Parts: sequence; structure tokens; C-alpha cells
Amino acid sequence: MTKLKKNFRALPLVALSLLVLGGAAALAQRQLRSAAPSGRPVVKVSLSGTVLREQTRLPIEKATTVNPGEILDWTITSENDGNAAAHDYKTIGQIPKGTMLVAGSTTADGSANVAYSIDNGKTFSAQPTIEEKQADGSTKQVPAPVSMYTQIRYEWADPLTEGGKLQASYKVRVK
Repeated sequence: MTKLKKNFRALPLVALSLLVLGGAAALAQRQLRSAAPSGRPVVKVSLSGTVLREQTRLPIEKATTVNPGEILDWTITSENDGNAAAHDYKTIGQIPKGTMLVAGSTTADGSANVAYSIDNGKTFSAQPTIEEKQADGSTKQVPAPVSMYTQIRYEWADPLTEGGKLQASYKVRVK
């Protein structure tokens, strides 16, 4: 593999890190603005990732390249260091171009609902759908293939309590 190709393949990892942290930070900031005057949540969000290589989990920052077919396992950790609960807390994970969500790989602590976007975060649904043309010329809504997913949103029904910590994770396969 040439050096140019190595650098290009590593680029989605950097982009994913920035997009996930940027989206999660924006959601956390909304939580701060809606806090009661007596207390204030301060949610710190971090992203960590690993790649399974040669039967070993390698931290993503030590992987200089990723190869087609490899699985990247991402974990978003949210910690409330403030003095009030963060209500209606949400965080978003990005699925960068060049990767595809591994179906059934999303997990989260607590009472999280998981929704997916196929339109770069404009809308989210537990089961995104697309129109499919039928043999008779009509169209019908069918489940979108996982390969179309662009983001994952985790939304907790219970507040992120003062001093609390939540984790959400998902896996993507490099195309």
C-alpha cells in the first residue's frame, strides 16, 4: 500500500472523531442552556475507538491505517461533572464515508433509545425507510439498507445525573 493510500484511509478516522465529538458537544451545550438556575450540568464527552487486528484490539490512535473489511468499534462516553442533572440528554455518532454500520452493533447504558439517520442528520428514525418502485409502477416504503445510514442518535429517557456517566457504542466496517 502506498503512503498516499495509507494517509487517505486514516483520514475518515480523524473526521469521525471530530464529527462525533462536535455533535455530542453541541447537544451537551443545549443541555447546559436549559438547566435550572440553581444548578448546571457540565457534560464532558469523549470518543474512543479500537480496531480488531490479528485477534487483538488495537486503540485507533495506534492504528496508522485501516484496511477494507476491518471493524472499528467506537465508544462515546458522556460524564456529567456539573451540579445538576442533564435532562433529555442525546449524543450522536457519525458513520463516515468509506464505512458502514454493522447491523445490531449499537449498545448503550440505561434507558437509551437508538435512532438512525440516512440524510446526514436531518431526520432520525428507529427504522429509516426509503421508497421502492414496485413491478406495477407504484411505490412503497421499505426499510433502508444499513449501508445508507449516516448517523446514530442515542437519546436517554432518564436524566444524566450529577456525577453520572453513560456509554454508547457502535461498530462500523471499513468498505
